[in-house]
Amino acid sequence: MRQHFELGQVLRKRYQGFLNETYNRHEIWVRSTDYDRTLMSAEANLAGMYPPNGSQVFNPSLDWQPIPVHTVPQSEEQLLSFPQPNCPRYEKLMNESKQTEAFLNMTRTYKDLLEMVRNHTGAKDSRIETVWSVYDTLFCEAQHNLTAPDWVTPEVMTNLRKLKNFSFQLMFGVYKREEKCRLQGGILLNQIVKNISASAVPNHKKPLKMVVYSAHDTTMVALQSALNVFNGKQPPYAACHMFELFQEDNGSFSVAMFYRNDSSKEPYPLALPGCAQYCPLQEFISLLNPVIPVDREQECQIAAERKDTEMIIGLALFSCILLILIVLLLTVLCRQRDSGHSGHSLLINEEELPS
Repeated sequence: MRQHFELGQVLRKRYQGFLNETYNRHEIWVRSTDYDRTLMSAEANLAGMYPPNGSQVFNPSLDWQPIPVHTVPQSEEQLLSFPQPNCPRYEKLMNESKQTEAFLNMTRTYKDLLEMVRNHTGAKDSRIETVWSVYDTLFCEAQHNLTAPDWVTPEVMTNLRKLKNFSFQLMFGVYKREEKCRLQGGILLNQIVKNISASAVPNHKKPLKMVVYSAHDTTMVALQSALNVFNGKQPPYAACHMFELFQEDNGSFSVAMFYRNDSSKEPYPLALPGCAQYCPLQEFISLLNPVIPVDREQECQIAAERKDTEMIIGLALFSCILLILIVLLLTVLCRQRDSGHSGHSLLINEEELPS
């Protein structure tokens, strides 16, 4: 909470003269995932960014004002939580990633460590891609000055951190990064590009100046992997990735990125690979096209399954058309037969006619 409150103060100072001095609900929009900790982070951040001023002070002894933080139920979250589930193609890519030399080498190197973690924690599912949860727990406890178990030495923590960082890289990179990103971080990146593009429309009069997303370390990794600027390390608490849109003297627009992951330093400038620090907007968008999904639901299907689905749909359509043709043919034949009956006359032997 202290870190996020301080980040809010930094953002207030950074955008002084751009953001209104007092909170204006038309100027900033905030969304969080539906977790207590991310909602609280957003609220602590906003408390630092918008202390009440003038008529906004509703309690003289309280230097705070309520600011909306929007969210959706976690079961409906499709923008900020990663990796996104229910994507067979992504699951296949992850399985293929575990056959790469990079993954196999890490498995061999840290085999004894993983076995030790299983023995000491009782966690049977201690693998490279899941052991991050053990490190996360130990790290959180250390931050709150709790005593670690005897087996948790500095060397063990260092090696667990390496495994956690690698597991983060594995989720969105290591193997077929672009395709993984199209199915994961590209979703959020697509929305951010839309937000930026909307603000760059000529004669743009919309008052919205800032969009804030409060989410998770995996959200940050997914986003930075899609941008191809991930440094390979777990983002720390209150890490902040900033996108800034600038209008140049000639009227054109450019995008700059900054990453704040250390409260003792100024944010690091980040350049999109293949572009300058202040990247022309259209070039920025063009460079990101390979990692932005066009139809994620379709792209999530495995190629063979897509072909099977297309074949099934094709056969179903063919069957329907064939059935319609058969019905039409039978209808025509029945009509012809009825017509034939109406033209027949009963033949009677003249000898049988009465006189």
